[in-house]
Amino acid sequence: MTGTTTLTLGGLLLALIILYANLRPWWAGGRDVKQLAPFCKGLGGALVAATCPGGILGWARQRTGAIANTAGETAGRGATGTAQADTVSGGQMTGLIGVGALVAVLVVFATFLAWKAAGPKDKRRIVGGAFVGLVATLTAGVAGALDWLPGALNGVGDGIVALVEGSGIL
Repeated sequence: MTGTTTLTLGGLLLALIILYANLRPWWAGGRDVKQLAPFCKGLGGALVAATCPGGILGWARQRTGAIANTAGETAGRGATGTAQADTVSGGQMTGLIGVGALVAVLVVFATFLAWKAAGPKDKRRIVGGAFVGLVATLTAGVAGALDWLPGALNGVGDGIVALVEGSGIL
């Protein structure tokens, strides 16, 4: 796999710039929740995708981190003249099993369909949310705060399987 499981200050810088670029218009524009919806769709899909330890969703998380590090280090060095290559404490959400993976794929697919249906401006916001989410979950703080997410996905998946199997219905 070509990617990274660590985030540099440059990668964090780029994620924070994209986060600010999406929050600023909302804050200045009357704080209507509808303005944040596309960004949050991408962010939510990315947070769920980040629970996946491998496969294409795990690869996307690692590859996004590598892109963020490279672009952010270049931007930070160009803007400040100082190196941005110091790493941030890394984190990983663990515990996802097959039934939770089923839910993760469904959520990511729903996010993809939202992206397909969106206009050009909202597409950029969805991608921005996904980028920020994937990059942020590389940090120990965000991954630790979301440590409950794999278990929640597993629980929802268990419920779906129980419903399909007819457990407890009759």
